[in-house]
Amino acid sequence: MTRVVVVGAGQAGLSAAYFLPRFGIDDFVVLDHNRGPGGAWRQRWPSLTLRAANHVHDLPGWGLREALGWECDDIPAATGVADYFGEYEKKFALPVQRPAHVGSVSRTGDPGRPYLVAGRAEDGPFEYRPGAIINCTGTWDSPFWPTVRGAPSFRGTQLHAHDYRTAEPFAGKTVAVVGAGITAVQLLLEISRVADTLWFTRGEVRWDETPFDPDKGRRAVARVDERVRAGLPPGSVVSVTGLPVNDAIRRGIADGVLVRRPMFAALTPDGPLLADGTGVHADVILWCTGFRYSMDHLAPLNLRAPGGGIVMTGRLATEVAGEPRLHLLGYGPSASTIGANRAGREAARAVAELVGGGSPPRG
Repeated sequence: MTRVVVVGAGQAGLSAAYFLPRFGIDDFVVLDHNRGPGGAWRQRWPSLTLRAANHVHDLPGWGLREALGWECDDIPAATGVADYFGEYEKKFALPVQRPAHVGSVSRTGDPGRPYLVAGRAEDGPFEYRPGAIINCTGTWDSPFWPTVRGAPSFRGTQLHAHDYRTAEPFAGKTVAVVGAGITAVQLLLEISRVADTLWFTRGEVRWDETPFDPDKGRRAVARVDERVRAGLPPGSVVSVTGLPVNDAIRRGIADGVLVRRPMFAALTPDGPLLADGTGVHADVILWCTGFRYSMDHLAPLNLRAPGGGIVMTGRLATEVAGEPRLHLLGYGPSASTIGANRAGREAARAVAELVGGGSPPRG
């Protein structure tokens, strides 16, 4: 019997997989739909280095620099994190199966094995009936495309940050970047070296010159924690903290690259149509509009609350209310690399108590 199924082998999934044996659970499996290790990091654009990426927190038990060396800052994040995660899986003999695509999770009616996890691997379909599930599917596979009047009529190129790889195809063109997050800022700075750029956001951009200290982190996590416990959508960390300012951003502001415009009212065949009726030419619209949680496979469970989110409970808000054997990591306050580690440990401990482990952590 497979007592626990972990869905996803990113930071949260590997953290949970590390801690499960330390709480006495050895008969578990990690199902990952990627063809290799690295989670969503393996899809990042090539110019994003470990130095430029949002901090890649060490996985429990073995750090990034221990795996890749102390001079790893200039390694592309896509390959660096993939190498790190792959070596980590081997070092701790984690039972990761890939590519394994989970299609649905439904209830069985059996209190001891309450879920049916169904999907397909390369050698055919699979089914598991575990005692508990730790879901760690993140957001990368669900890019959000906003509905904008006239978008289908635009004659240029539209792409999402999910599919961005390099600025070279846009050389000499005019690129309109839409979005107020750190990804929009990073790509604007990169694309502006080879193309004319425009920046559109729905609201004012709030720059934050203060360092991201533990107090700020705790405030951001507390705000998101409060929302998910109330069954509301988690919201973004940037909405709480603002966009952190560094030297590259200061140069971008001074050079006129990082100057936002209010969101356009519509798209025409030639480009954005501003609220005052003025048309602006653009060859490319790059939508840096974020992601939604990749949880379609959980739809048969009907977890959504009237507030639009999922009501979460437990010490670190990883447990679905009313479903103590189902934990969501990467949802709400655990949606950060350091939060994923803490959540992985807590979810492993909580499910171990329910499915027959629960021994004190070892190792």
